[in-house]
Amino acid sequence: MLKDAVTLRALQSDDMAFIERLYAETRAEEMSRSGWPAEQVATFLSQQFHTQHAYYQAHYSGAEFLVIAHEGKAIGRLYRFWGPAKVNLIDIALVAEYQKQGIGSALVDEMVRRADAEGLLVELFVETYNPAQRLYSRLGFAVINQSGVYLRMRREPRPASRKAP
Repeated sequence: MLKDAVTLRALQSDDMAFIERLYAETRAEEMSRSGWPAEQVATFLSQQFHTQHAYYQAHYSGAEFLVIAHEGKAIGRLYRFWGPAKVNLIDIALVAEYQKQGIGSALVDEMVRRADAEGLLVELFVETYNPAQRLYSRLGFAVINQSGVYLRMRREPRPASRKAP
């Protein structure tokens, strides 16, 4: 299966153009309703990407900034932070042609299984309109609060999966 053939590797400086394009792709539908000319949309998205990237770098020191690859080709990004008590799923995104094939689900599922094994809770933020909420709910995440267009979701570790002391 395709989801079994993906690999993760550390984000490198030569991946920046790819992840910026990926960011723009994830915002394309939203921006299509802006009424802005294409050049203005491109400038705005570039600024937003660089602001987001700088924020993640500053606020998640020591996080895993990973590129999702298939047969050596970059197809997405997965950013996560493993802390002493919780894991933050910072961001996960796939290019359109690799969506809805179980890749993101498998990666998030693997992460929550590892968190369970380590007795860690998992938190994330997701837009209120993002269909990924269904996946997160299936995996045991619950909304703990809302701020603007973002839901903060948490998944407590599953005790049966914890390692014995």
